[in-house]
Amino acid sequence: MQWLRNLVFFLIACGAAAPAWAQIDHAPKVQARLIPEASAIAPGKTLGVALEQNIRPGWHTYWRNPGDAGQAIEIHWTLPPGWRAGPIAWPYPKELPVGPLMDYGYEGRPWLLLNLTAPADAKPGRQVVLRALANWLVCKEICIPESATLSLPLTVAASSPPPDAAVAARFAATRARLPVPSPWPARFHAGGTLDLFVAAPKLDKAQLNAVTFFPFQEGDVKGIAPQHWSVSPEGLLLRLEPGKLAARLHRLSGVLVLEATGAPTQALEIAAAPGVVPAVPFNAGLSFALALLFALLGGIILNLMPCVLPILAMKALAIASHSGKSGRAVGEAFAYGAGAVLSFAALGAVVVGLRAGGQAIGWGFQLQQPLVVGLLALLMFAVGLNLSGLFEVPGFGAGDALARRGGRVGAFFTGVLAVVVAAPCTAPFMAAALGYALTQPLLFAMLIFVALGVGFAAPFVAIGLSPALLRLLPRPGAWMDTLRQVLAFPMYATALWLAWVLSFETDSGRLVVLLGAALVLAFALWALGNAQVSGRRRGPAWAMALCGAAGFVALVPLLNASAPAGVRVANAALASQPYSDARLKSLRAEKRGVFVDATAAWCVTCLVNEKIALEDAQVRSAFASRRVAFLVADWTNRDPDVTALLSAHDRSGVPLYLYYAPGAADAVVLPQILTPGTVLNALSRS
Repeated sequence: MQWLRNLVFFLIACGAAAPAWAQIDHAPKVQARLIPEASAIAPGKTLGVALEQNIRPGWHTYWRNPGDAGQAIEIHWTLPPGWRAGPIAWPYPKELPVGPLMDYGYEGRPWLLLNLTAPADAKPGRQVVLRALANWLVCKEICIPESATLSLPLTVAASSPPPDAAVAARFAATRARLPVPSPWPARFHAGGTLDLFVAAPKLDKAQLNAVTFFPFQEGDVKGIAPQHWSVSPEGLLLRLEPGKLAARLHRLSGVLVLEATGAPTQALEIAAAPGVVPAVPFNAGLSFALALLFALLGGIILNLMPCVLPILAMKALAIASHSGKSGRAVGEAFAYGAGAVLSFAALGAVVVGLRAGGQAIGWGFQLQQPLVVGLLALLMFAVGLNLSGLFEVPGFGAGDALARRGGRVGAFFTGVLAVVVAAPCTAPFMAAALGYALTQPLLFAMLIFVALGVGFAAPFVAIGLSPALLRLLPRPGAWMDTLRQVLAFPMYATALWLAWVLSFETDSGRLVVLLGAALVLAFALWALGNAQVSGRRRGPAWAMALCGAAGFVALVPLLNASAPAGVRVANAALASQPYSDARLKSLRAEKRGVFVDATAAWCVTCLVNEKIALEDAQVRSAFASRRVAFLVADWTNRDPDVTALLSAHDRSGVPLYLYYAPGAADAVVLPQILTPGTVLNALSRS
């Protein structure tokens, strides 16, 4: 009970502060009085009254929810028959941290407002004295309960007189601090964090510099924990730490205080129901300079991710073709870097633009579109045919003859191709930078994406710029043509993988259409290659027309493709269940450990992690012996629940691995590159 909790807190505080109590003066720490809005009141009318507290510097009293400890101010009226006093109208408080606790209250000279109503039969000219007993707890290093008996003399007048100008101004200033009902709907999601979302579509245009939530109910929110917030075109997301009662929360009510540059502070009364919180990614506490550094490092590391491996050898081969030719290598290094940086910038602009249009998307979103997956599969297949020597594209290739015919163009498109292949993956540091970028204005977001491209291109540009490194590479020769043909097979494998991804995003009929388009494309490129060898001029024209027809054949059926019923939800080695927030809560309520695998069929890093770590025999045994539930959050197709899960952990893409130990308040976030030891160490914490 509230009064018992406050009594226990007070006794503990008194005992802990006994030495200070002996030395402190016993004069009241708060001087209080009642101030009417006018000196008289008409029969049946209502008059505003303020309880003014003049609090000593360094001390504070409490709001309606005192926070982790304390007691709210109370007013007990003694009124003549027929007179009525309304409840206290509470101005929004301030956060008052006290050691490991957070109090909500007031300092200085706060006013608390209420309304007094005179009876309709009150006689004009009569003098009345209204009395009230006010109780409060005032705290500094120690807490002292105080009270005051207050009186308020009033005259009943035939009509209400105008208020004093100074008093009216103070009442107006206090009323400006009173919360008003929020004009926007709100909902919350309770999990590892407590996310409060306010659907305010235009709030991202306001220059917000502070957002604070004060809950009405004690125990809903852990007050001492930092509150992180972010705005997007969709609205405002406030990330809180759940309090001890959050698991049983059916409605989250409180006051949301918004501070913006050039505008008065606004307090909104929020009553949020449970619901799906949209993906409004943010990365609290990350500065722009640090985000740039993370983007640069993440881009460098991205070269080592499994999804980029099919293209790495092509880049190395292009550089090796200029061993000992530093001038040509420098030009192609910059061309490759330009292709990579511009591609990242273009992809970033698309992501930012779609999110500004209200789309809840993240990194790798393009591979959630069957049309994009199908066309990429055809592109990778065409690149493989080019490497196999079926046809040639001037400026695209690694052989010395092709390099003389325009290697910078080929290097540029090699950079573009590398980004296309790398786009589904996220690397360490990169996730934090992307989360930050998607909450920033366009200019800052684009600089983050450019830094990501610079980091991605840096290793190969550095090799091209360094004569010493170039001299270490083997000299060009016939071996390069053989290696080039060998490199075609990773591209065929990539095309096959993309077709496999498409099988999870659409039905088998459309997959057959894609294979048919690949057959037409292969015939067209074979015809193009024959025309190039024979020197015919008409051949390329009709061959390219066939290529266009192949793309059109793939395009039309995939435009309206939708996911089949049996979408990928299971891991082959572990007994798994599809992820849902309700299922996660149910399993955690059973005090079971829960491992969440946020993955996608198009995420090569995810597939490698599954094969190396999650399908390991020791890991499978540990899951079974500890009864760890395995939930697969499949993001192959767009799923708002999975998007919300990623956003809740500051991620804009997969993979994401979470382990909830039995009874733990929060999840352990595992690295994006898994090993069996990493998983076993996480499980051993329970």
